[in-house]
Amino acid sequence: MKKNNLHFISNKLVEAFLKNKIIAPIPSRYTKKISEAQKIRKLCESKIKKPIIGFKAAGTGIPVLKKLKEKEPFYASVYEHNLLKNNKSVRINKYTMGIELEVGYLIRKSFFGMKNKITVKNIKKYITHMFPCIEVVGYRQRKKGIKSLGDLCSDFGANIKFVIGTKKKFKNIKISNLKTNISNFKIKQSVDGNTNTVYINPLNSLRFVLNKLKKDKIKLNKNFYIFTGSSVGVVPILGKGFYVGKIEKLGSVKAKII
Repeated sequence: MKKNNLHFISNKLVEAFLKNKIIAPIPSRYTKKISEAQKIRKLCESKIKKPIIGFKAAGTGIPVLKKLKEKEPFYASVYEHNLLKNNKSVRINKYTMGIELEVGYLIRKSFFGMKNKITVKNIKKYITHMFPCIEVVGYRQRKKGIKSLGDLCSDFGANIKFVIGTKKKFKNIKISNLKTNISNFKIKQSVDGNTNTVYINPLNSLRFVLNKLKKDKIKLNKNFYIFTGSSVGVVPILGKGFYVGKIEKLGSVKAKII
């Protein structure tokens, strides 16, 4: 791939991201392989000057990884302007793919000084809070569906907005088998899920992202969020109004789709 092509594509995506525009789809040869899509993601992120407040994991469902013939998920940066408080509104368009319900964590900035090997057990001391959150996902391109993980990765991880519920102080509960549900009562749409679909355990997803941050030598000077991936898959948005997400033992979160 020529370097100038990468810059041209990334400039188009960055403009779409910053100005909330929809652009023509980037050629699939740049997204078919996750390694190529990662180049675009990293180049795009290097051109965004807005504050990063955390990172998201995507592709954390084992069946999805197998279907797309990928070995692991990916992560992407999440920006401050894409984080909303509970009950806030999210505007969608016809290229919005759907809505997800996730377990989120708030991580101490002291993690970035960690020298030891990252394990599910030893990362718990860096977690300050946990919370339910809704993510609205979609493209900034005129395309639909998911042909490869690179489709999502290259377009800012397909993140449109996160809406976070009430944060609770971290407790070492069994997070790997909690019932979840997301519903729009107005249109009688309801989808059940379970946290065990999130890389078998959301803490596995958390560990994955933290390992990648360490490998990529990324550091922030403040506490940061990790969003672990959907417990309900990508749920199609069948109507507007409030979607309510509930995660057993964590509570609920609400987003208004407009």
